[in-house]
Amino acid sequence: MLVALGLDALIGWPDRLYARIGHPVTWLGRLISALEQALNRCSSSGLARRALGGLTVALVLAAAIVPALAIEALLPEGWSGMVLGGIIAWPLVAARSLHAHVAAVAAPLARGDIAAARTAVAMIVGRDPIRLDGAGIVRAGLESLAENASDGVVAPLFWGALAGLPGIAAYKAINTMDSMIGHRTPRFEEFGKVAARLDDLANLLPARLTALLFAAVAPAPTRALQAVRRDARRHRSPNAGWPEAAMAGALGVRLSGPRIYADRVADEPWINAGAADPDADALTRGLALYVRAMILSGLLLAALAALPFAIS
Repeated sequence: MLVALGLDALIGWPDRLYARIGHPVTWLGRLISALEQALNRCSSSGLARRALGGLTVALVLAAAIVPALAIEALLPEGWSGMVLGGIIAWPLVAARSLHAHVAAVAAPLARGDIAAARTAVAMIVGRDPIRLDGAGIVRAGLESLAENASDGVVAPLFWGALAGLPGIAAYKAINTMDSMIGHRTPRFEEFGKVAARLDDLANLLPARLTALLFAAVAPAPTRALQAVRRDARRHRSPNAGWPEAAMAGALGVRLSGPRIYADRVADEPWINAGAADPDADALTRGLALYVRAMILSGLLLAALAALPFAIS
């Protein structure tokens, strides 16, 4: 996982490689889409749709885990196997792309170009960008940065460190299914329920670990932890509130709150409510906090990797 994180931090997933072979997440996405189209029948009962959604989860997990098990069994022993395994796991870590997407919001905001910042933030959040002012754009960027630091980086590394290539492959399959079918809409409410619940479970520990990483590298760790303790459970998600609250406390700003989507208004509670709205500088500081947290993640992985040698 240290090799995977290092490769992703250095070069990400190159556009030329994506154009030639795509990406493992897009491969999973095509499978999920095909299964959903074939199995998610509107005429079926709620119970049947939930069962078929569960079958979809099982099939996608098998498609991710079985090849990962086979590849891991073929890896040589020693350092060469570790490096090869890291290269294979590399595309399943999204540290660099997350930074790039949020930095694309921060850059136009820093020069006062609200229109360009709205266009950039629409690429990473689902809320209506036209209705966002400067503070709303920054909140959206910071919330996406905090939540996806957990989902896109810490959680894959956590499950990969715990269970190798099958662990990271299974997690990415679960997370991709949740993003595609784990929605509370008439079409997916029942069909995606198993995927959504499994994603909640898979992110339970990584989300809390991400909050601790943010707090550990914050200018005032105690303030970040206080925000987590006070507000993490107020979020509608059982997991996203933890890294978001740590981010809000670390930067001394408020996040979440009421938000407008294309078809509805979500009246969410504030996280770190007593603080001020974030400005463009807060997004820059949030990116710096994220980088420090990812460096700390790498150091922790290095320490875990070195532990067997230290013991022997």
